[in-house]
Amino acid sequence: MLDIHWLRQYPQEARERLRTRGRGDEGLLDRLLELDEELRAVIHSVEALRAQRNQVSREIGFRRGREEPPAELLSAMRSLGKRIEEDEGKRQRLEEEVKDLLLLLPNLPHPTVPVGSDPEANPTVRSWGTPRSFSFAPKPHWEIGEKRGWFDFAAAVKLAGSGFALFRGEGARLQRALIRFMLDLHTREHGYTEIWPPFLVRGEVAVGSGHLPKFAEEMYHIPSDDLYLLPTAELALANLHREEVLPQSGLPLRYVAYSPCFRREAGSAGKDTRGLLRIHQFEKVELVQVTQPERSYEALEELVHHAEKVLQRLEIPYRIVLLCSGDMGFGAAKCYDLEVWAPGVGAWLEVSSCSNLEDFQARRMNLRYKPDPPGKLRYCHTLNGSGTALPRLLAALLENHQEEDGRVLLPAAFRAYYEKELV
Repeated sequence: MLDIHWLRQYPQEARERLRTRGRGDEGLLDRLLELDEELRAVIHSVEALRAQRNQVSREIGFRRGREEPPAELLSAMRSLGKRIEEDEGKRQRLEEEVKDLLLLLPNLPHPTVPVGSDPEANPTVRSWGTPRSFSFAPKPHWEIGEKRGWFDFAAAVKLAGSGFALFRGEGARLQRALIRFMLDLHTREHGYTEIWPPFLVRGEVAVGSGHLPKFAEEMYHIPSDDLYLLPTAELALANLHREEVLPQSGLPLRYVAYSPCFRREAGSAGKDTRGLLRIHQFEKVELVQVTQPERSYEALEELVHHAEKVLQRLEIPYRIVLLCSGDMGFGAAKCYDLEVWAPGVGAWLEVSSCSNLEDFQARRMNLRYKPDPPGKLRYCHTLNGSGTALPRLLAALLENHQEEDGRVLLPAAFRAYYEKELV
């Protein structure tokens, strides 16, 4: 959520930065500022009417000590009470409308974010590793997995319909080993505290993270309990300290969690439908940091470095791209994508997005910290990134390390988790 006081003070800068997103949110901002001005006028009116009513009330009280108050004073008292009641109703309605519009406005891109409308405008920041030269035509991951009996997409369709995956035997074991490998890396080497959260959350938690109300169509909802299946563990981790005041000495907080992720992928029919590239349920290890504003962009680079380590240990070539203004997510002020090279499909696959949301989530969650030395409470900055997502990571692992006979030669750093060199 954006700061309404800042928006009032710098409306033109806000419009210009929103315009770079290319989604027409400037009109939403203009409507918000109109309603906010109307709201402030109503608040001023209510305060003025209450002052008048207090004055009339004092006059009536003074008169009653000596005589019956004049009818016009009693009538004025009733009239003022009715007008205050009407204006209070209008005030409540306007406050709800302003809040609703604030929840729909995306974050403002950081000044260092390149302006652009699509992925073509995303500059590559750096790359790591050299794509392997094969002496044979590399197979896509679904061919490798299905031939070895690791993936069973037909069984998944039978159980849940299209857009789901089922792993058998060595395929299931690979998933489990990758999760443990990533959790151990982030907790033992990067200083994250592991959390095992509920996989269902309340609506206000999804509002706090920025997923509701904007992305309601993408989430799986259980109306009978009014709970939502996690689209990412970010929702749970970011909200762990909602409505709290943290001591500055306790920052930064670093949390990591594994969770299955559930996404309806509404509107994505026909996109990347083969294999594991786009499915409704997938596994992910998520990283979240909570820090003070002065340190958040340093923390963003740190977060990217932590996600990179996963790919380096697994010896998968990757590149890091800085997302342009029109390609960033709703809540991000600045975002990097980590993309792995998948030779079987001949494409770069995103396995992690690392974002600084600044105080966008903290304002929605009322998450603040007490500065040292003591002063006015300040909103925290929150950051999140995948460390990393499994479906595409597993796809890239199989495709990059495949052998001509269909077996997969596992990278050295991962063998201790799988207890095999070849699968």
